[in-house]
Amino acid sequence: MDPIRLDARFQRGVELFNAASWYEAHDVLEELWHETADPDRRVLQGLIQVAVAHVHLERGNRKGATILLGEGLGRLTGRALPDFGLDLDQLRSRVSVRLQALQQDEDPASCPVPVLLDLP
Repeated sequence: MDPIRLDARFQRGVELFNAASWYEAHDVLEELWHETADPDRRVLQGLIQVAVAHVHLERGNRKGATILLGEGLGRLTGRALPDFGLDLDQLRSRVSVRLQALQQDEDPASCPVPVLLDLP
């Protein structure tokens, strides 16, 4: 099994992300991110950026949220990226829908919230 997935900080970060505790998820995942190298680092940074985008949304900063959702989506897209046992396709889909809503000046709250699900 992937060492990142086994790390207690990663597991805690996933729990916090799924509980929409965005800032706390960011903190936990960032600690792990500092210790990793690409391509693991790229995926962790994408998850962190999605979490921070939601912090911006909570604070009413739509522009910051749009930028970070776009950057996070970009980091989570590519060939041969590790998935840490997570369904990154589902995550990318939800992030993309929220990003499109923001870009079209619609309310992203009407879109499904991104979650980190295990691969089927």
